[in-house]
Amino acid sequence: MTLTNNHLPRRNFVKKSLLMGAFFPLTSGNLPSLFHHRQENALKVHIFSKHLQFLNYQDMAEAAAEIGFDGVDLTVRPKGHVLPERVEDDLPKAVEAMSKAGFAPSMMTSAVHDPDNVTDKRVLEVAAKLGMQYYRMNYFHHSDEKSIPESLAYFQQQMKALSQLNSELGLTGCYQNHAGNNYVGASIWELWELLKEADPQSIGAQYDIRHAVVEGGLSWPSSLRLIEPHIKTLAIKDFKWEKKDGEWRAQNTPLGEGMVDFKTYFGLLKKYDVQVPVSLHLEYPIGGAEHGDTKLSVDKKVVFDAMKRDLQKVHEVWQQA
Repeated sequence: MTLTNNHLPRRNFVKKSLLMGAFFPLTSGNLPSLFHHRQENALKVHIFSKHLQFLNYQDMAEAAAEIGFDGVDLTVRPKGHVLPERVEDDLPKAVEAMSKAGFAPSMMTSAVHDPDNVTDKRVLEVAAKLGMQYYRMNYFHHSDEKSIPESLAYFQQQMKALSQLNSELGLTGCYQNHAGNNYVGASIWELWELLKEADPQSIGAQYDIRHAVVEGGLSWPSSLRLIEPHIKTLAIKDFKWEKKDGEWRAQNTPLGEGMVDFKTYFGLLKKYDVQVPVSLHLEYPIGGAEHGDTKLSVDKKVVFDAMKRDLQKVHEVWQQA
């Protein structure tokens, strides 16, 4: 989907939104030096383009570059920046915009789950030709018709077939662990089972620490140790438990304000030498951008400010770990 291009000349748009009050006031230090002179082993952080779907491709890419991201994790899925049925027309446009901003195509988030589905296969073929390397696939769900072991055995074979297609195309598929009832892989042990029959070079996990802590409580370091050989990409966000209307709920927060122990987590990533692309997610309230809205209820700079703060926090804690 190419978003409506109601904007100032692109350079003016980005400069006015980011440089005038939204970019430099966020820290007393020298911002350009923070992002352009990082250590060699610094995390390569991509912004999840779900949170920039109020922008067209060019403005999205330029905003991500100005903020200091290393790339864009592009949504290529229903209600995403690129609709699957328009992948042949629109994905090249998105990749071209990213290239102009200095980004190589690397990560995308898709609805792909079935190697025999015509649309799924076409999305992967076009992405591979354009140089994409990693894609997040869709989720599997448990059903009442099958037992948990039966579900895992069935989806295990689907993952195996998908990994074979990935291998042919030169892509790496990633299954994200997502907290919640009936999500296959909410438990890291389930995800480990899913991947047992698949080609480990062409499919693996997008490890999400927020969801791992929601489901794992205090045991998440053990599950990280289990799955770390299979980690291909990372998703980063934070949360805390809050009681609302008598119910405990996981509420998303800015990075560092929640329950995720990022210092311990990053220390373990360094210990295991996990060096993979990172997708930064902002799922807390930011005027609708958290949901991927194309029209915001706040000024754009509120979203840019939030991205800048979370990105800065990632690099600060990574250096401390």
